[in-house]
Amino acid sequence: MKAALGCVRLGQFDITIRNVSQSGVGGQSPHMLHIGERLTVYLPGHDPMMGTVRWVVEQRFGIETDVEIHPGRLRGALGEGLTTADGKAEFQIVPAPRISARRPGLGIAPSPFTGGGIGRR
Repeated sequence: MKAALGCVRLGQFDITIRNVSQSGVGGQSPHMLHIGERLTVYLPGHDPMMGTVRWVVEQRFGIETDVEIHPGRLRGALGEGLTTADGKAEFQIVPAPRISARRPGLGIAPSPFTGGGIGRR
């Protein structure tokens, strides 16, 4: 889902939220955030809230918010466009891809010492 962050260093900018819990959010930003940086988090259905960046990997981040996030408010603000982890999804078994582990150029060829075995052709 789309949301926004604001801070003194970068101003306000749009982000993509990938996961939400009652104590924070994880997502992706167009900017590199800094661990420990204080931000304002703008989530649909919520008043702006302060948060602290807890982890960063390139443009991905995790923010712990100072106040509780209410998933029900997010669902209400976004309608049917929100997919939750507790929602039902169709389970499907997908077979593993079939690959050959045979290396080209290797095969069974007569050995000059034993008359058989593995060697180059």
